[in-house]
Amino acid sequence: MRLYQGIRSLILSLFRKILFLWVRTDVSGNTLEALGLDPDKPVCYVLQYSSLSSRLVLEQEVIHARLPGATDSLPVKNGPAHSFFYLYKRIGGPFSGGRQTPVPTKEFTGLVQFGLEHPEQDVQIVPVSLFWGRSPDKEKSLVKLLLSDTWSVAGRLQKFLIILVHGRNTYVQFNQPLSLKQVVDEYRNNEEKAKRKLARILRTHFRRVRQAVLGPDLSHRRTLVEGLVRTQAVKEAIRETAAKDDIPPEKVRAKAYKYADEIAASMSIVTIRFLELALAWLWNRIYNGIAVNNIKVAKEVAQDHAVVYVPCHRSHIDYLLLSYVLYKNGLMPPHIAAGINLNMPVVGPILRRGGAFFMRRSFRDNPLYATVFNEYMHVMFTRGYSVEYFVEGGRSRTGRMLPPRPGMLSMTVRSFLRDHRKPIVFVPVYIGYEKVMEGRSYLGELRGKKKQKESVFGLAKTARKLTNSFGRVAVNFGDAIPLADVLDEVHESWRSEAYDAEYRPTWLTEAVDELSKRVASNINASVAVNPIGMTATVLLGTERLAMDEGQLIRLMDQYAHLLRAYPYANTVTLPEGSARDWVAYCENMGLITRQPQKLGDIIALEGANAILMTYYRNNIQHLFALPALIVSLFENKTSLRRDKVLFLTSVAYPYLQSELFLKFGQDEVESVINKWIDVLIDQGLVIQLDDERLGRPEEGTEAMLRARILSRFIIQTLERYHITLGILRKYGSGKLTAAELEEQSTLLAERMSILFGLNAPEFFDKTLFRNFIANMQKTGVLTTDDNGLLCYGEGLDEVAEDARLVLSVEKRQAIQQVTMLDA
Repeated sequence: MRLYQGIRSLILSLFRKILFLWVRTDVSGNTLEALGLDPDKPVCYVLQYSSLSSRLVLEQEVIHARLPGATDSLPVKNGPAHSFFYLYKRIGGPFSGGRQTPVPTKEFTGLVQFGLEHPEQDVQIVPVSLFWGRSPDKEKSLVKLLLSDTWSVAGRLQKFLIILVHGRNTYVQFNQPLSLKQVVDEYRNNEEKAKRKLARILRTHFRRVRQAVLGPDLSHRRTLVEGLVRTQAVKEAIRETAAKDDIPPEKVRAKAYKYADEIAASMSIVTIRFLELALAWLWNRIYNGIAVNNIKVAKEVAQDHAVVYVPCHRSHIDYLLLSYVLYKNGLMPPHIAAGINLNMPVVGPILRRGGAFFMRRSFRDNPLYATVFNEYMHVMFTRGYSVEYFVEGGRSRTGRMLPPRPGMLSMTVRSFLRDHRKPIVFVPVYIGYEKVMEGRSYLGELRGKKKQKESVFGLAKTARKLTNSFGRVAVNFGDAIPLADVLDEVHESWRSEAYDAEYRPTWLTEAVDELSKRVASNINASVAVNPIGMTATVLLGTERLAMDEGQLIRLMDQYAHLLRAYPYANTVTLPEGSARDWVAYCENMGLITRQPQKLGDIIALEGANAILMTYYRNNIQHLFALPALIVSLFENKTSLRRDKVLFLTSVAYPYLQSELFLKFGQDEVESVINKWIDVLIDQGLVIQLDDERLGRPEEGTEAMLRARILSRFIIQTLERYHITLGILRKYGSGKLTAAELEEQSTLLAERMSILFGLNAPEFFDKTLFRNFIANMQKTGVLTTDDNGLLCYGEGLDEVAEDARLVLSVEKRQAIQQVTMLDA
């Protein structure tokens, strides 16, 4: 027997070496840390299908990762001879390709019996999923049906062809172990029920992993496009358009088909594999690495939900980067909503085959196009496809999160109301660049240069940048947002109501607004703090954009410690190393300059970099918003009562929350402010004078310097608010429209930017003033009369007087000169 086992082991080892002359694998979860294995308990791996090739791949990966051996004998009597077993037992002849069904094998039965007979012992069962090629199925495609690892079970000839075609793109996923003891404990006196329970858990697990990795079955694109035109909603839109424009229905139908063909993606596994290789080369060329954090959120929800990935939008690279990260981590790339401007020659077809579907910038005046697009989105969600779109609409030129646009979110909500059998979950994603590729063009646009239209020639120009280094990139996944939970909060009885393709319930706007806020705040709560952002934040807080190197290093270390003392969210990531490392890194990236000096080198921002660095400062500004606001109240006051600090911070918070998408709700912000006050006292940035009063540090101390620079992290935002309040008070109640107030505020902000050399282009951004005015209307500080003029009461004067606490004398005088208010 021992001789037989030795010969068998030798033959299998030879087969494994032959197989891996061809096969190349991409593996996830194959570390002791990721699996969390207990070294004192035996390990048993379980594969879904009885397959020699799968067994050989498993053995190879276990050996390569130095995990407990799959070929070792398991110390379990009457159980598996080796430390693995198959869940599915093959039925049929060796060459029949017979159907495999999930019936218990003798190894499975023996393992369960051991667990029942030895309650004091446990076995760690590690499910392992294996995919050849990871190609989603395409209906009516014979080649794909034969040569893809799909939802169906392959026969032996088909498996040989699959390995031949896709063996060099094999994906293996090790998953968290199950405890045999915990699974069978419930049925110690009923072996049959214990076996059924373990088999059910494993079957469910494999199905969920397969759903996440392969995605749902894909319809053939032509079939999908034709099906869209045949839907009831599109038929109705065709009839209405034909009647309204007096066009024959056949021509309108042809137009609807053209729209559907223009929109629909044509995902191709060949293109995805090509992009994977091309992008791996690209990332290695231009980046120093990609850090992926908290991706377990996406892996978990992808198993049972239609996932909507909602990343922030900072660069055209975002499209490619997220799909690459998902694919490399064992998830099916999403269908991506892309602007029609990207449907360029050469580039457009590649993006479409990579999963992009194209949408026009606006289709409010084209009901036929709107209906076709809505139906396409409905098909995506009801079939369980993962989808990606950017809620901001366009790329942020300032580094801040832009206000979400309701269009795609509204379509998603309406689709879910029509058919909510497949739950939808939003997964926010923060993509953080240390050096954004379009940085210089953003700088030009902020200075008034016209945005350049995307073209193949523009792409060729961008290709010249590939010799540059753009640092590291972070892809952070935020906390998932189940759509049903949001709807439950907004309109509890939504499930009992009937909806059709055109119905818009009265509470839809409220639901979309709430969803928008939650998505934006969860993206910001997943921010990746990097050395560039920290250095930019501190240097931009100095008066001359320069500082002694030693002092800069101390301040950055202290502000990083502040973020650790009261973490904004558990999904925020901080940079590795110390401030000294960060300064050296920024210098190496060419973003700061060093001026040697005998008393100590000076680090400075110069030229275009001074403005460009505001982009990276704005990425993380929201993390410092509350502590900076609290400290800024002592800019012109040596002391304040604690309740006054709490009141003033609470008054300003709704406007900061709206502008910076802060995550704390109104019901929790008071406790958060109190916690920050305590942290600032511990850090020496605020002094506890007595039980009721708080003070600022003594002038001339390093603590005062830290407090002053910290206050400057938020001071320009507060100055913008004061500009608007000042103009309102100059003209008086009922004298200005919202548009006029926005225009006047923008002009004064631009003037102050010139007078005081402010480097932040967003200081005179019309959108920010518009948002502030809208929020004052929402909170009731401003009302609108019948003529559209803004009205206010005495409360605004009190708020304006309090707001002056944060302004320097020079800036109060500059505002006074224009608004003619008392200093």
